Amino acid sequence: MMVFAGRASRALGEDIASRLGMELGEMQVKSFANGEIYARFMDSIRGADVFLVQSTCSTYDNGAQSVNDSLVELLLMVNAAKLASARRITAVMPWYGYSRQDKKSAPREPITAKMIADVLQTVGVDRVLTMDLHAGQVQGFFNIPVDHMTAVPILVRYFKDLAELEGERLVVVSPDAGRAKLASHFAEKLGASLAVLTKQRPEHSEVEMTMLIGDVQGKVAIMIDDMIDTAGTLVEGAKKVRQSGATRVYCAATHGLFSDPAFDRLARTDDIERIVVTDTIPLRSGAPDLINQLPSGQVLADCIANVFNDESVSEVFEGENQLF
Repeated sequence: MMVFAGRASRALGEDIASRLGMELGEMQVKSFANGEIYARFMDSIRGADVFLVQSTCSTYDNGAQSVNDSLVELLLMVNAAKLASARRITAVMPWYGYSRQDKKSAPREPITAKMIADVLQTVGVDRVLTMDLHAGQVQGFFNIPVDHMTAVPILVRYFKDLAELEGERLVVVSPDAGRAKLASHFAEKLGASLAVLTKQRPEHSEVEMTMLIGDVQGKVAIMIDDMIDTAGTLVEGAKKVRQSGATRVYCAATHGLFSDPAFDRLARTDDIERIVVTDTIPLRSGAPDLINQLPSGQVLADCIANVFNDESVSEVFEGENQLF
Protein backbone atom coordinates (compact mmCIF):
# COMPACT_ATOMS: atom_id res chain seq x y z
CA MET A 1 0.00 0.00 0.00
CA MET A 2 1.18 3.52 -0.85
CA VAL A 3 -0.56 6.78 0.05
CA PHE A 4 -0.04 10.07 -1.80
CA ALA A 5 -1.73 13.46 -1.51
CA GLY A 6 -2.35 16.38 -3.81
CA ARG A 7 -1.70 19.96 -2.81
CA ALA A 8 -5.31 20.54 -1.71
CA SER A 9 -5.07 17.77 0.93
CA ARG A 10 -1.39 17.60 1.82
CA ALA A 11 -1.87 18.04 5.59
CA LEU A 12 -4.74 15.54 5.65
CA GLY A 13 -2.68 13.06 3.63
CA GLU A 14 0.20 13.32 6.09
CA ASP A 15 -2.19 12.73 9.00
CA ILE A 16 -3.69 9.66 7.30
CA ALA A 17 -0.27 8.19 6.49
CA SER A 18 0.91 8.76 10.07
CA ARG A 19 -2.15 6.95 11.47
CA LEU A 20 -1.42 4.06 9.09
CA GLY A 21 2.13 3.90 10.42
CA MET A 22 3.76 4.88 7.15
CA GLU A 23 5.31 7.81 5.34
CA LEU A 24 3.29 9.82 2.85
CA GLY A 25 4.58 8.99 -0.63
CA GLU A 26 6.73 11.63 -2.31
CA MET A 27 5.28 13.43 -5.31
CA GLN A 28 6.41 16.33 -7.42
CA VAL A 29 3.38 18.50 -8.14
CA LYS A 30 3.71 22.03 -9.46
CA SER A 31 2.05 24.63 -11.63
CA PHE A 32 3.78 26.18 -14.61
CA ALA A 33 3.70 29.92 -15.26
CA ASN A 34 0.73 29.53 -17.62
CA GLY A 35 -1.30 27.63 -15.01
CA GLU A 36 -0.78 24.11 -16.40
CA ILE A 37 -0.16 21.45 -13.74
CA TYR A 38 2.57 18.82 -13.61
CA ALA A 39 2.56 15.68 -11.46
CA ARG A 40 5.16 12.92 -11.03
CA PHE A 41 5.63 10.06 -8.55
CA MET A 42 9.16 10.15 -7.17
CA ASP A 43 9.23 6.44 -6.24
CA SER A 44 8.30 3.30 -8.14
CA ILE A 45 4.64 2.36 -7.69
CA ARG A 46 4.66 -0.65 -10.01
CA GLY A 47 2.26 -3.28 -8.65
CA ALA A 48 1.26 -1.08 -5.68
CA ASP A 49 -2.18 -0.45 -4.24
CA VAL A 50 -2.17 3.35 -4.57
CA PHE A 51 -4.42 5.70 -2.58
CA LEU A 52 -4.54 9.29 -3.83
CA VAL A 53 -5.91 11.78 -1.28
CA GLN A 54 -7.36 14.94 -2.79
CA SER A 55 -10.45 16.95 -1.95
CA THR A 56 -11.50 18.74 -5.14
CA CYS A 57 -11.84 22.11 -3.43
CA SER A 58 -10.43 25.60 -3.63
CA THR A 59 -7.38 26.38 -1.51
CA TYR A 60 -6.21 29.84 -0.51
CA ASP A 61 -3.04 29.42 1.54
CA ASN A 62 0.35 27.96 0.59
CA GLY A 63 -0.31 28.09 -3.15
CA ALA A 64 -3.85 29.12 -3.98
CA GLN A 65 -5.71 26.99 -6.48
CA SER A 66 -9.27 26.66 -7.68
CA VAL A 67 -11.67 23.72 -7.53
CA ASN A 68 -10.79 23.02 -11.16
CA ASP A 69 -7.05 23.06 -10.40
CA SER A 70 -7.56 20.51 -7.63
CA LEU A 71 -9.65 18.32 -9.91
CA VAL A 72 -7.19 18.40 -12.82
CA GLU A 73 -4.33 17.74 -10.40
CA LEU A 74 -6.11 14.60 -9.16
CA LEU A 75 -6.75 13.45 -12.73
CA LEU A 76 -3.07 13.89 -13.59
CA MET A 77 -2.06 11.92 -10.50
CA VAL A 78 -4.39 9.11 -11.52
CA ASN A 79 -3.08 9.08 -15.07
CA ALA A 80 0.53 9.09 -13.89
CA ALA A 81 -0.22 6.15 -11.56
CA LYS A 82 -1.92 4.26 -14.37
CA LEU A 83 1.02 4.76 -16.72
CA ALA A 84 3.42 3.74 -13.93
CA SER A 85 1.69 0.32 -13.64
CA ALA A 86 0.00 0.72 -10.27
CA ARG A 87 -2.03 -2.41 -9.47
CA ARG A 88 -5.08 -0.54 -8.17
CA ILE A 89 -5.83 3.20 -7.93
CA THR A 90 -8.23 4.51 -5.30
CA ALA A 91 -9.24 8.17 -5.36
CA VAL A 92 -9.77 9.30 -1.77
CA MET A 93 -11.98 12.37 -2.20
CA PRO A 94 -13.17 13.49 1.24
CA TRP A 95 -14.97 16.37 -0.50
CA TYR A 96 -16.39 15.53 -3.94
CA GLY A 97 -16.43 18.80 -5.85
CA TYR A 98 -19.39 19.61 -8.13
CA SER A 99 -21.58 17.24 -6.11
CA ARG A 100 -24.31 19.89 -5.90
CA GLN A 101 -24.78 19.74 -9.66
CA ASP A 102 -26.39 16.30 -9.55
CA LYS A 103 -29.43 16.88 -11.79
CA LYS A 104 -30.85 19.22 -14.41
CA SER A 105 -32.71 22.04 -12.68
CA ALA A 106 -33.20 24.03 -15.89
CA PRO A 107 -33.10 23.30 -19.62
CA ARG A 108 -29.70 22.96 -21.31
CA GLU A 109 -27.75 22.44 -18.08
CA PRO A 110 -25.04 19.81 -17.57
CA ILE A 111 -25.19 17.14 -14.87
CA THR A 112 -21.66 17.96 -13.77
CA ALA A 113 -21.40 15.46 -10.91
CA LYS A 114 -22.04 12.66 -13.43
CA MET A 115 -19.52 14.09 -15.88
CA ILE A 116 -16.83 14.18 -13.16
CA ALA A 117 -17.59 10.52 -12.37
CA ASP A 118 -17.19 9.65 -16.07
CA VAL A 119 -13.86 11.49 -16.28
CA LEU A 120 -12.47 9.81 -13.14
CA GLN A 121 -13.30 6.38 -14.53
CA THR A 122 -11.92 7.23 -17.96
CA VAL A 123 -8.49 8.24 -16.64
CA GLY A 124 -8.22 5.00 -14.65
CA VAL A 125 -9.68 5.23 -11.13
CA ASP A 126 -10.57 1.75 -9.85
CA ARG A 127 -12.35 2.81 -6.66
CA VAL A 128 -13.56 5.97 -4.92
CA LEU A 129 -13.62 6.77 -1.20
CA THR A 130 -15.66 9.84 -0.33
CA MET A 131 -17.30 11.38 2.72
CA ASP A 132 -20.84 12.71 3.26
CA LEU A 133 -21.83 13.25 -0.35
CA HIS A 134 -24.16 16.20 -0.87
CA ALA A 135 -26.44 14.05 -3.01
CA GLY A 136 -26.79 10.29 -2.65
CA GLN A 137 -27.41 9.66 -6.33
CA VAL A 138 -23.78 10.56 -7.08
CA GLN A 139 -22.87 7.01 -6.01
CA GLY A 140 -24.98 5.73 -8.89
CA PHE A 141 -23.05 7.83 -11.40
CA PHE A 142 -20.12 5.39 -11.14
CA ASN A 143 -19.64 1.90 -12.58
CA ILE A 144 -16.87 1.20 -10.07
CA PRO A 145 -17.08 0.70 -6.28
CA VAL A 146 -17.80 3.87 -4.30
CA ASP A 147 -17.31 3.60 -0.53
CA HIS A 148 -19.26 6.22 1.38
CA MET A 149 -17.85 7.46 4.68
CA THR A 150 -19.50 9.77 7.19
CA ALA A 151 -18.28 12.24 9.80
CA VAL A 152 -21.50 12.00 11.83
CA PRO A 153 -19.86 9.84 14.57
CA ILE A 154 -17.05 12.43 14.90
CA LEU A 155 -19.54 15.29 15.29
CA VAL A 156 -21.81 13.34 17.65
CA ARG A 157 -18.85 12.46 19.88
CA TYR A 158 -17.79 16.12 19.99
CA PHE A 159 -21.16 17.33 21.27
CA LYS A 160 -21.55 14.42 23.68
CA ASP A 161 -18.19 15.30 25.24
CA LEU A 162 -18.86 19.06 25.38
CA ALA A 163 -19.00 19.83 29.11
CA GLU A 164 -20.97 23.06 28.66
CA LEU A 165 -23.91 21.09 27.20
CA GLU A 166 -24.20 18.69 30.13
CA GLY A 167 -27.71 18.81 31.54
CA GLU A 168 -28.99 21.09 28.79
CA ARG A 169 -32.13 20.36 26.79
CA LEU A 170 -31.00 19.91 23.19
CA VAL A 171 -32.82 20.29 19.89
CA VAL A 172 -31.23 19.41 16.55
CA VAL A 173 -32.30 21.73 13.75
CA SER A 174 -32.29 20.88 10.04
CA PRO A 175 -31.60 23.98 7.89
CA ASP A 176 -34.07 22.73 5.26
CA ALA A 177 -36.38 19.81 4.52
CA GLY A 178 -33.66 18.09 2.45
CA ARG A 179 -31.48 17.55 5.54
CA ALA A 180 -34.31 16.45 7.86
CA LYS A 181 -33.25 12.79 7.74
CA LEU A 182 -29.67 13.68 8.71
CA ALA A 183 -30.93 15.91 11.53
CA SER A 184 -33.28 13.18 12.76
CA HIS A 185 -30.42 10.66 12.90
CA PHE A 186 -28.20 13.20 14.67
CA ALA A 187 -30.94 13.98 17.19
CA GLU A 188 -31.45 10.29 17.92
CA LYS A 189 -27.73 9.86 18.66
CA LEU A 190 -27.74 12.84 21.04
CA GLY A 191 -31.09 12.07 22.66
CA ALA A 192 -32.38 15.44 21.45
CA SER A 193 -35.65 16.65 19.94
CA LEU A 194 -35.94 17.70 16.28
CA ALA A 195 -36.90 20.90 14.46
CA VAL A 196 -36.87 21.75 10.75
CA LEU A 197 -36.46 25.11 9.01
CA THR A 198 -37.97 25.90 5.62
CA LYS A 199 -36.37 28.42 3.28
CA GLN A 200 -36.61 30.04 -0.11
CA ARG A 201 -34.03 31.72 -2.32
CA PRO A 202 -35.11 35.05 -3.90
CA GLU A 203 -31.67 35.14 -5.56
CA HIS A 204 -28.97 32.49 -5.93
CA SER A 205 -26.86 33.90 -3.08
CA GLU A 206 -29.76 35.02 -0.86
CA VAL A 207 -31.68 32.97 1.70
CA GLU A 208 -34.96 33.69 3.49
CA MET A 209 -36.07 31.45 6.35
CA THR A 210 -39.84 31.20 6.12
CA MET A 211 -40.88 28.79 8.88
CA LEU A 212 -39.58 26.78 11.85
CA ILE A 213 -41.35 23.50 12.52
CA GLY A 214 -40.70 22.20 16.04
CA ASP A 215 -40.12 23.53 19.55
CA VAL A 216 -36.82 25.26 20.34
CA GLN A 217 -38.03 27.42 23.25
CA GLY A 218 -35.54 27.36 26.13
CA LYS A 219 -33.34 24.73 24.43
CA VAL A 220 -29.81 24.68 23.08
CA ALA A 221 -30.03 24.24 19.29
CA ILE A 222 -27.54 22.37 17.11
CA MET A 223 -27.94 23.07 13.40
CA ILE A 224 -26.53 20.22 11.30
CA ASP A 225 -25.73 20.16 7.59
CA ASP A 226 -23.38 18.30 5.26
CA MET A 227 -21.53 21.48 4.20
CA ILE A 228 -21.15 25.20 4.84
CA ASP A 229 -20.36 27.33 1.80
CA THR A 230 -21.12 31.07 1.96
CA ALA A 231 -22.82 30.65 5.38
CA GLY A 232 -25.99 32.46 4.26
CA THR A 233 -28.27 29.57 5.28
CA LEU A 234 -26.38 29.17 8.54
CA VAL A 235 -26.59 32.81 9.62
CA GLU A 236 -30.25 33.26 8.66
CA GLY A 237 -31.18 29.91 10.19
CA ALA A 238 -29.46 30.72 13.48
CA LYS A 239 -31.22 34.09 13.57
CA LYS A 240 -34.61 32.43 13.09
CA VAL A 241 -33.89 29.81 15.75
CA ARG A 242 -32.76 32.41 18.29
CA GLN A 243 -35.83 34.56 17.58
CA SER A 244 -37.95 31.47 18.25
CA GLY A 245 -36.58 31.10 21.76
CA ALA A 246 -33.42 28.97 21.63
CA THR A 247 -30.94 29.92 24.35
CA ARG A 248 -27.85 29.16 22.24
CA VAL A 249 -27.13 27.95 18.71
CA TYR A 250 -24.28 25.64 17.72
CA CYS A 251 -23.64 24.64 14.10
CA ALA A 252 -22.01 21.51 12.71
CA ALA A 253 -21.12 20.24 9.24
CA THR A 254 -18.73 17.79 7.66
CA HIS A 255 -17.34 20.10 4.99
CA GLY A 256 -16.34 23.70 5.68
CA LEU A 257 -15.94 25.37 2.30
CA PHE A 258 -16.35 28.90 3.71
CA SER A 259 -16.36 30.67 0.36
CA ASP A 260 -16.55 34.47 0.40
CA PRO A 261 -18.39 36.19 2.06
CA ALA A 262 -18.69 33.43 4.70
CA PHE A 263 -16.07 34.77 7.13
CA ASP A 264 -17.51 38.30 6.98
CA ARG A 265 -21.03 37.00 7.65
CA LEU A 266 -19.88 34.86 10.56
CA ALA A 267 -17.81 37.67 12.06
CA ARG A 268 -20.91 39.90 12.14
CA THR A 269 -23.37 37.44 13.68
CA ASP A 270 -24.12 37.22 17.40
CA ASP A 271 -26.53 34.33 17.01
CA ILE A 272 -24.02 31.48 16.67
CA GLU A 273 -22.07 30.21 19.67
CA ARG A 274 -19.73 27.86 17.79
CA ILE A 275 -19.29 26.17 14.41
CA VAL A 276 -17.76 22.69 14.17
CA VAL A 277 -16.47 21.21 10.89
CA THR A 278 -13.96 18.52 9.97
CA ASP A 279 -10.69 18.92 8.08
CA THR A 280 -11.89 17.40 4.79
CA ILE A 281 -11.24 20.88 3.38
CA PRO A 282 -8.29 22.95 4.68
CA LEU A 283 -9.40 25.95 6.73
CA ARG A 284 -7.91 29.10 5.24
CA SER A 285 -6.36 31.86 7.32
CA GLY A 286 -8.56 34.60 8.69
CA ALA A 287 -11.24 32.24 10.03
CA PRO A 288 -13.32 33.65 12.90
CA ASP A 289 -12.57 32.22 16.33
CA LEU A 290 -15.99 30.54 16.56
CA ILE A 291 -14.96 27.94 13.95
CA ASN A 292 -13.53 24.67 15.33
CA GLN A 293 -12.03 22.02 13.03
CA LEU A 294 -12.03 18.34 13.99
CA PRO A 295 -9.64 15.72 12.53
CA SER A 296 -11.08 13.13 10.15
CA GLY A 297 -7.77 11.34 9.54
CA GLN A 298 -8.48 8.32 11.76
CA VAL A 299 -11.75 7.51 10.00
CA LEU A 300 -10.12 7.87 6.59
CA ALA A 301 -7.11 5.78 7.65
CA ASP A 302 -9.35 3.01 8.99
CA CYS A 303 -11.34 2.92 5.74
CA ILE A 304 -8.20 2.88 3.61
CA ALA A 305 -6.80 0.00 5.69
CA ASN A 306 -10.03 -1.98 5.28
CA VAL A 307 -10.11 -1.40 1.52
CA PHE A 308 -6.49 -2.52 1.24
CA ASN A 309 -7.22 -5.64 3.29
CA ASP A 310 -10.45 -6.38 1.38
CA GLU A 311 -12.51 -5.86 4.52
CA SER A 312 -15.80 -4.03 5.02
CA VAL A 313 -15.80 -0.24 5.12
CA SER A 314 -19.22 -0.30 6.77
CA GLU A 315 -17.67 -2.05 9.78
CA VAL A 316 -15.74 1.14 10.55
CA PHE A 317 -19.09 2.87 11.11
CA GLU A 318 -20.93 -0.17 12.54
CA GLY A 319 -23.10 -0.17 9.44
CA GLU A 320 -24.21 3.46 9.87
CA ASN A 321 -22.42 5.06 6.96
CA GLN A 322 -25.57 5.41 4.88
CA LEU A 323 -26.44 8.61 3.03
CA PHE A 324 -28.96 10.96 4.61
